[in-house]
Amino acid sequence: MSSGLALKSEPAPIVACTVSSMVHHFGLLIEDMENELGEAWGDLGFDEAREFINALEPGNLEFIALAVREEDETDLGRVGEVIRAARSKDIKVILIPENLTTAGLRELLRLGADDFVPYPLAEGALHDAIVKIRTEVQVPPPPQATSPEAPRVATGQRLDGQSAIFAVQNLAGGTGATTLAVNMAWELANIDKTNPPSVCVIDLDLQNGSVATYLDLPRREIMLEMLQDATSMDAQGFKQALVGFEDKLSVFTAPSEIVPLDIIGPEEVTAVLDLAAECFDIVIIDMPRTMVMWTDTVLNRADMYFATLELDLRSAQNAMRFIKALRSEDLPLDKVQYVLNRAPGMTDLNGKTRMKKMAESLGVSFSNMLPDGGKQVVQSCDNGEPLAESAKKNALRKEISKLAEGLYKAMVGEAKAKGK
Repeated sequence: MSSGLALKSEPAPIVACTVSSMVHHFGLLIEDMENELGEAWGDLGFDEAREFINALEPGNLEFIALAVREEDETDLGRVGEVIRAARSKDIKVILIPENLTTAGLRELLRLGADDFVPYPLAEGALHDAIVKIRTEVQVPPPPQATSPEAPRVATGQRLDGQSAIFAVQNLAGGTGATTLAVNMAWELANIDKTNPPSVCVIDLDLQNGSVATYLDLPRREIMLEMLQDATSMDAQGFKQALVGFEDKLSVFTAPSEIVPLDIIGPEEVTAVLDLAAECFDIVIIDMPRTMVMWTDTVLNRADMYFATLELDLRSAQNAMRFIKALRSEDLPLDKVQYVLNRAPGMTDLNGKTRMKKMAESLGVSFSNMLPDGGKQVVQSCDNGEPLAESAKKNALRKEISKLAEGLYKAMVGEAKAKGK
């Protein structure tokens, strides 16, 4: 079969095509397409497909069979552009994945693939998928379907209008800041079954933010524009930028692309925090590991600033630099809560001794000591589920739940005291 769009023979009209980086790799797909469509199909590469589809009139092509190999996963953005182009012309997309990771498959399905059939193709699998998309009843979407539905938003009145802001920052890579932020937010969102607080997570790690990944949420392309225009954004616009999780948690995701950390400044961050505090009872911010020009903005605004570290030399050295930087800028060190991740267990006397020496050398105390949650934590993050949903009895989940409970009790107590 020739490269590019392989038109078979006239006068059979082309009703479908395969799209892949190497169609000859998918021999079974070629056989099944010929069995199903005869000469009425062709094949395209990813870039050719996007241009070809964009030039079509709606209704000119029935479906594409998008074949994606493991090697293609490094450039899913290009594959996603093909799906978006097809959806814009009402063309059905049957995904044919080979050895894709769960995250990669989920991302492509989220972008709008109508069905997927794993490769190598089982006998009759492509036929069934084609029948399904041809017989599927199209239900008109609700009026809001053209844009994500704004998540449920409360005004903070349950806490006497006093919204709480908590920030979380890694002092060394991999010390669990995002895991803590996401799971603490979920615990707080579910802490009161009859009258739960409204909770928002803001991912300000503009380069490596993974809150969306840990909750299996899409990264919206509009986020960067929303951040840059935050000073002119109103509460309604802020709500529309959010993505909801299980109707209980609202997330302001990191941008879909890596951007410089200084692309926003203190004014934009202040505006985002003002809007979040106006709309939610509790705001949790996932910070970048790097200290930036607006770190002090968040630190001054936060009620508590959780700094995560581990029992190793790199964490100790980074913590020392962090403390020195805050002191040099006369920033409120009393707001910082040091969270020791993968803390030694009760019987690890050597680990406890090292922990005590580390705290003494830094001149701090560990407000929370989180145990190693093991493989369940990695699995939970990869599956896009909070630990409370996937591993309720996990030791790490239990400690984060205790932390959330303590924070909420303090918030409610403070609100009651102010109300007297």
